[in-house]
Amino acid sequence: MTVAAGRKRKSGSFPTLVTCKRWAQGMDWTSLPPDIANAIAERLLAVDMVDYICFRAVCSHWRASTASPRDPTLRDVRFHPRGWVALCDGDCVPPADAGEIAFFHTTTSRRLRVRLPELHDHRIVGFTDGLLVLLNKRTTAVRVLHPFTRVFVDLAPIAPVFQHLVKDTWSHAQMNAAVCWSDTSIAVVAWFPSASVVVCTEPGHACWSVIFRCLQLWTALPFQGRLFGIKSGTPLIVQVYPRNLQYTVVAHIPTSFGRPLMCTYHLAEFGGRMLLTIQHRVSDRCLEGWQSSAFAFFVVDAHRRELVPVDGLGDRALFLNSDRCLCVSAKDLPSISGNSVYFNLHSGDPVVLHSLSSRTFERTSTLSLIHDSKKRIRPSVRPFTLADHLLTYCHHSHWIYVP
Repeated sequence: MTVAAGRKRKSGSFPTLVTCKRWAQGMDWTSLPPDIANAIAERLLAVDMVDYICFRAVCSHWRASTASPRDPTLRDVRFHPRGWVALCDGDCVPPADAGEIAFFHTTTSRRLRVRLPELHDHRIVGFTDGLLVLLNKRTTAVRVLHPFTRVFVDLAPIAPVFQHLVKDTWSHAQMNAAVCWSDTSIAVVAWFPSASVVVCTEPGHACWSVIFRCLQLWTALPFQGRLFGIKSGTPLIVQVYPRNLQYTVVAHIPTSFGRPLMCTYHLAEFGGRMLLTIQHRVSDRCLEGWQSSAFAFFVVDAHRRELVPVDGLGDRALFLNSDRCLCVSAKDLPSISGNSVYFNLHSGDPVVLHSLSSRTFERTSTLSLIHDSKKRIRPSVRPFTLADHLLTYCHHSHWIYVP
């Protein structure tokens, strides 16, 4: 005998939604097997280490089942706050005075304001994978700080470099630094805008070592544990750290867009790849000064030592400055335009937006000085746009001491 079609399923074959909710509410989630708790934590860590920290804070059992993110050496890149960028206060309040920094996650759009007493008497001189590189204003000792675990690594004072190799006071103020990977720990590499010297040190070393005496960098990018830069006045991309004596030059930048002194070169991380941006001028009398820029993009293949042309940025937006650059996805950022470049001009335009799709330029904000380098001369110009804030991450001058 055949079963009639459409016969109702016997009740109780599957639990109802109400039953599932009651079961979930009555379950002791702290008793998750260690391997399952660790698997969940690893997935959170792959997206955002802050969620990983929150997961471990739920209970002692979950904390015991997962590895501590407080790596005292800061060498484990899994626990670096990748994707987090620091935003300087638009009112130009030095972070050391504020004692806190606002952080923004470029993928999840999450924002956290973190109080950091460790900023007292320090100046921020660099960022790498969310880590802060600090310079003690009294002792010149350098410190690498993880802003979310508060773990820090202290390194040797850099005063001897100032005294013997970089005597220009302006270069001291404009010092840049990045965190790289050494064989056994981290390394900090420092360079200066008007000095042809690059130095580095590691934890436990009593002094700084000179790795280049005749190298002045236009811009630099810490990328996958190494440091790459563009040599001033030349179309050369070089590997700065670790120093490769045989193959220092990674790629030659094409000069078809203009001589090096007539162009501006930028390096940025672009979806796990290194992106070279060439900003050059277009001669057109119909265009105003802030509209006369054009851009060309290349992916830098450091292994093959070649440049691969890129037609556009897709859904990404690129923020440019000579100190550092930032590339973010605009999919979850409604106020940011994808396939666009944000930059500023020395003529007084703090934010200029160039759409690569429509080939148009737009001034998104105008200059309004708040400080005259001595005191505040006018009230705040809030609210600031997200583009304003993201560009502050790229501007070195926002992070140096304001008298």
